[in-house]
Amino acid sequence: MRRGSQASLRFQESLHTIPTPMRGKQPQRFDPLIMRWPVVIGTPISMILLGIALEIGVDLSVRQGGFSVPQKSVLHIVSTQFLWSFFPTIFVIPAAFMWRELDSMMRWYQPYVLLANGGARAEESLLLNYVGTDSAFAPSSLNNFENTDHHRYSLFSLSSFPYSHFHTESSVTNINDVGLAPDVASLDAFAASAGFAEAAVYHSLPDPPFVWGVGPLPNLLSFSTNPALNGSMAVNTTGIGTDVHCANPKDTPSIVMQGSNSSITSTSVDDCVHTVFFNISSSDQQYGVDDIPCGNASSNVSLRPVMFWFFNNRTDGNPPEARTVFCAPAIRAAYVTATADLNSGLLTNIISGDVPAPQRNLTSLAGLAFNGVIFPDDPNPFVQARANVIRSSVSGAIFRSASQEVKGLQPVFDLPNGLLDKTHQIYTQHLALSAQSIYFVQVNSTLPAIMTSLLPRLWIDPFPAHLLAAILCFIGFVGVFIHLANIRQRRKLTLTTPPGSIAAVVSLTSKSGFGDLLLPYDDEKTLERKLEGLQFHMDSRTGAIVADDMTGESEIGPEDAMTALLGKQHQLAHSSQLAFEAAGGYPPKLRSPLGTPYDP
Repeated sequence: MRRGSQASLRFQESLHTIPTPMRGKQPQRFDPLIMRWPVVIGTPISMILLGIALEIGVDLSVRQGGFSVPQKSVLHIVSTQFLWSFFPTIFVIPAAFMWRELDSMMRWYQPYVLLANGGARAEESLLLNYVGTDSAFAPSSLNNFENTDHHRYSLFSLSSFPYSHFHTESSVTNINDVGLAPDVASLDAFAASAGFAEAAVYHSLPDPPFVWGVGPLPNLLSFSTNPALNGSMAVNTTGIGTDVHCANPKDTPSIVMQGSNSSITSTSVDDCVHTVFFNISSSDQQYGVDDIPCGNASSNVSLRPVMFWFFNNRTDGNPPEARTVFCAPAIRAAYVTATADLNSGLLTNIISGDVPAPQRNLTSLAGLAFNGVIFPDDPNPFVQARANVIRSSVSGAIFRSASQEVKGLQPVFDLPNGLLDKTHQIYTQHLALSAQSIYFVQVNSTLPAIMTSLLPRLWIDPFPAHLLAAILCFIGFVGVFIHLANIRQRRKLTLTTPPGSIAAVVSLTSKSGFGDLLLPYDDEKTLERKLEGLQFHMDSRTGAIVADDMTGESEIGPEDAMTALLGKQHQLAHSSQLAFEAAGGYPPKLRSPLGTPYDP
């Protein structure tokens, strides 16, 4: 069975009516700046240079510990860190813009590149919207796969902000100074401190910002606090050190159980024997504190050493037990260097000097300290009520802290230093808090200080930076070769106008003839069907888009075969072809030496 060609059966072209441009007056080729080789090659080369510059920046960052940044922002409404966070994005915007423009122009030109090479089918040239197709889904014939996600590498986080120290002279306001407060007798300061000690045990509260461990308590200082400040302030001032000097008894306390006249007797390490009385029937667990009038103790009960006692009537069949802790509070005035965080105003460190500070009117205490829990009887009922509450609150807070342990009260009693540690912690906190109000008097002066600022530095993380540099160089090298190949492909193009306008497209196809096959209201499927079997190229003489039928095959029926055997040298068009041509508005043509029905 023989098959015949179908060339030029569906339309008629009129390219011969297009005059040939005169020699010497050739139309100027459309060549935009962005598609010229300095830009096309310079853009990928710039990516390689960016990768090299990034590697140099990483090396300098590692050697210098980062790059210094301005301490103050050029824009007062935003911080320096906020501005520097945009640095990676600003760094890649020009390159990303050029890549995007090159990608758009290459897709714009790609159908014409294929047409210039010839043999382009409709589905890869006329029917394909290269500009509207996203690069991630563009066909492989675009040959610009290097553009996919090239503008997204700015997502790499390169910069972080370590800090360097910068010291400047400054000053702080001194609010008070060492001295005995005039309202000590009201016991307000002790009551507040005892209440805080209880609350701290119940709610696990930290120490106030002006208390630093067990070291000297500095006088109150006014630091400038600001959430934007990033540093610390160090100032030389005076402080009060509170030492409780607590210790376990020399021997195990003895218990005498006589109902309401029960007693606990204990001996301190200084051989001071003291006995307290209590009513054993009141509770199985009791506690308290008593002053110790031993040796050269002061006649003022507020300045005497004290003994904390704790009683536990065991319920496991073992005999009752008691524990005691002896404390002899003392204070010392010293010169200290206090350091505070400027962001929060909290003390971060206190360094005590060896030179004692003047005690001013604290000398009246003869080097002794208020025990903060025992006070003489006062005719003022309000003051007496405060004294009673203070006495029970501090010892109660210690006992409560021991009871809150995970395994309960009994393991604390069993430990050799269980109650000693609890007493030392809570009693120190109580005396340190009260010292702020009773050992300082109000003043208003200015003290010199040293402000240490933590200046941010731009640090480039090596791992993501190396990865990004490798990606930039890879994209650059691939881009150079791909764009060189694309430049060679575009040499055959003879476009004289930007190919995106409707007028430019019409000028290229107005004489080609295949437009007569198409109707304005044809949908995409209809267009694809009507252009099926055609191949397109650009005419070398005029630059117009030309369509040719692909080498087709039409079946010849039995009658045609018989005619051929009889020597009738003609080709009969297939009935489906005749129907197609009739629907297209062309009269059927029977090519035969014997003529056609339309021949005169």
